[in-house]
Amino acid sequence: MLAGVAIGAIAVQGLHAQGAKLKAYVISENEILDASAQAAYLPTARKLIAEAHGRALRTAAGRVVQIEGGAPPKGAALTEWDSVDDAVAFYKSKAWADLAPQRDKAVKVVRRYAVEVEK
Repeated sequence: MLAGVAIGAIAVQGLHAQGAKLKAYVISENEILDASAQAAYLPTARKLIAEAHGRALRTAAGRVVQIEGGAPPKGAALTEWDSVDDAVAFYKSKAWADLAPQRDKAVKVVRRYAVEVEK
C-alpha cells in the first residue's frame, strides 16, 4: 500500500511539472552608443521590465569576459522572466516599442534572445 501511495505522489508531481512553465532569461548583447543617454534610459527600461514582472539583473554596465569561442559582445544585459512567453510578450509590447527612440540613442542592440531554464 505504501508503494502505491509513493507511486501516486510521484505521478501527481510529474503532472504538475508538465503544466509548469520554465523560467527564462533574456540575454541582450549590445554596444553603448552614449553613456549619458544610457544612464537616462536604464531607470525607465528597468521600471517597465519590473512592471511586466521581469527582473533586470543589472548587468548592463558589467564586464563581459571571453572564456571560449569567438569574441564576446561589448556589453550584455540579463533579465529573468517567469517564462519565455512573458519575455516575448514584453519585448513585443507597446510600452517597449515606445521606449525605442530613447534606447536607440543609448545602445545598439546587436542581438537579443531568450533561454529557458530547466528546473
